Amino acid sequence: MNTKEKRERSMRAKCAYGFADIYGGGAFVIISTFFTVFLTKSLGMSTALAGTIPLIGKVWDAITDPLMGNICDRTKCRFGAKRLYILIGSVISAITFVLMWITFPGSTTGGQYFFYMLMYMLFSTGFTIVMVPYNALLPDMVDDYTLRSQFSGVRMIFSTFGAILAGLIPTLMVKDNTDAAAYLRVAVIFGVIFFITILLTFLGTWEREKEVVKIGFAQSFVQSLTVYKSRSFRLFIAIFLCGQGAADFVTGLAVYYVDDVLNAYGGGRFTYLMAVILLSQFVGTILFTPIMAKTSKKFPIMVGFPVRIAATLAMLLFSHEGANFTIILALSFIIGLGMAGSSTSIYAILADLADVDELITSINRPATCSAMATFVRKIATGLSSAVIGILLGWVGYNEVIASSGGRQSTATQAGIAYIYVFAPIVLMAAALVFAKIFPMNKAEFEVIKREIARRKGEDNSKISAEEIAICEKVTGYSYDRFWDKENALKFK
Repeated sequence: MNTKEKRERSMRAKCAYGFADIYGGGAFVIISTFFTVFLTKSLGMSTALAGTIPLIGKVWDAITDPLMGNICDRTKCRFGAKRLYILIGSVISAITFVLMWITFPGSTTGGQYFFYMLMYMLFSTGFTIVMVPYNALLPDMVDDYTLRSQFSGVRMIFSTFGAILAGLIPTLMVKDNTDAAAYLRVAVIFGVIFFITILLTFLGTWEREKEVVKIGFAQSFVQSLTVYKSRSFRLFIAIFLCGQGAADFVTGLAVYYVDDVLNAYGGGRFTYLMAVILLSQFVGTILFTPIMAKTSKKFPIMVGFPVRIAATLAMLLFSHEGANFTIILALSFIIGLGMAGSSTSIYAILADLADVDELITSINRPATCSAMATFVRKIATGLSSAVIGILLGWVGYNEVIASSGGRQSTATQAGIAYIYVFAPIVLMAAALVFAKIFPMNKAEFEVIKREIARRKGEDNSKISAEEIAICEKVTGYSYDRFWDKENALKFK
């Protein structure tokens, strides 16, 4: 085994790669769990208004994500363009995260709304600077399908660990969810954690040199959209939206479910619930990683979601004040295992999509593929936050009662319980359908890589009719249209 192989197979390298996703996994747990709560319960903003802030931030992402992908693919740096931006982003991400939780001194609703919308946009920009190159890094570190699965699996272990920290530390520190200063203290602690872990990824990873993509900024948006022309990428996006959206509904409604439905926020019960969900995700990620490497990258979804759907439905029987909390925790543990299946699969699949895109376009542009996946992840979070806010308003949630520490009406409590149960189930069912028809496992990936090698003149073998059919099924293109740069520059 040569030095390169030893480095790629070392646990040290896998851990170094995974560190940055403590930020990727933790930041969104805090935001989806506490940001709307911070705005509504601490500052008294209406749920419908607060829920639109993340969604509006995604309009900004529609500009920044494609640009970041283009910038990353165009940059040449001696230690790697992606690692360069990860280094820069380690500082920016920490600062922008803290800014979201500063209390705005103005008193008008419009002023508050504009301020926190701006802060959210700054955070989204920081997240883009880190996560677009980070999501694109693995294809330029490792080529092997199984090794990529292992790196992705370790990454998700760190991501889940970040989610555990992000789910538990705030619940321990925010004793009163109307205390604005407590949220800021949490943000400062996590700003430091995020800076250190992102920096460790920069220091412990590598990136192979390659020719930069020469596509002008004027073409950035069109060439970013062309990644969606790949059949595999479109199905991946559908899985990503549904799978992560289902998780966002759980974390985004957890406080409302425990506080307003179960009336059990005090006494540490919310902390217990979040601990069980997050710890079970950690256990699930550890279990699913070796299984995924031996089966397929979509296997954890196909196994985890049906079990999670059953446990979620069972929650309806215990969604009332005085319910047996031990049973709720047991069901939440099962739900967390299912959530682990989704995240483990999704990021493992993402690492292979740049290869499919390269066969279609002849351009190796992992940062662009990463940018559009990161954008979709943010869209999923923004949509779930907006929908949660709208649905809470629809079932009669009263922010005046909430900010004064009072109890919502019985009808509103029942409405929150129904949202908490049925919204994730609908999304999980859709994700199962899309995962079932996703066309690429290890065998198909090897065919794609072999055909790329042929196109580059590195493989003299002749493609078979069966391989042509596989390539066409995975890409959604006819064989005669492969390896054409125009496929990246024109959307038609």
